Amino acid sequence: MSLKVHKPYVIAEKENHKFIWLGLDEAEAEKGILTNQYMIIDNDEAILLDPGGYFVLERIYDNISSFIDPGKVVGIFYSHQDPDVIGSLSMLLDMFPNVTVYISQLWVRFLPHLGVLTTQQIKPLPDEGAEIPLGKTTLKAVPAHFLHSPGNFNLYDPVVKVLFSGDIGAAIYPKGVWYLFVENFEKHIPLIQPFHKRYLPCSKAVQKWLKHIESLDIEVIAPQHGAIFEGENVAKFLEWLRNLGETGLETMQ
Repeated sequence: MSLKVHKPYVIAEKENHKFIWLGLDEAEAEKGILTNQYMIIDNDEAILLDPGGYFVLERIYDNISSFIDPGKVVGIFYSHQDPDVIGSLSMLLDMFPNVTVYISQLWVRFLPHLGVLTTQQIKPLPDEGAEIPLGKTTLKAVPAHFLHSPGNFNLYDPVVKVLFSGDIGAAIYPKGVWYLFVENFEKHIPLIQPFHKRYLPCSKAVQKWLKHIESLDIEVIAPQHGAIFEGENVAKFLEWLRNLGETGLETMQ
């Protein structure tokens, strides 16, 4: 895989609604572990999902602008508090002054450490989750606590049946390997298993999350790291996770 820029891609769409992956720049301009940023557009409004840290800002702004006027970005959704998720928040508030920021109530008091001194634009998410309005539809913040953060959420898009899963489903690519969609699930397992065994704290949290999402009609799972699951690979991933066994603390000797 040569170093190059991957253009944004519409993962799913229906009428005036789009779920968009916001591209990737593998050049030296973007530092650290590779991350996925997403945007949902409904009619004339947009929300960003885990828009990331400092080094991805220029790329995501340009890619957002290719779909919608940045002034129409009305929301930012954060799955949890890691720096690769939230590190650019203070700058994003300058770039997108009309946004409401959705984040677990646990992390609101940490935001001043990112240079965010106002809470007027912050909408704390209660542990049980919440509905998030966008355009003419409503998205659903789904509890995913302890996977791997104690205040953790997924975002479900009922229009195109996509679950943004944060770090659940994350893959760590070896050098020279990258792909956007899982094509062979069995070959993908070695890229997801070490992360899930280490970062998910216990099997009880995994099973509780699976109960939370079992009523959702999911056709795509889009994680913050690694490849996107669609079609039969959604069921394969969920079944693999169901049978993953001990994780985190349970694996300690």
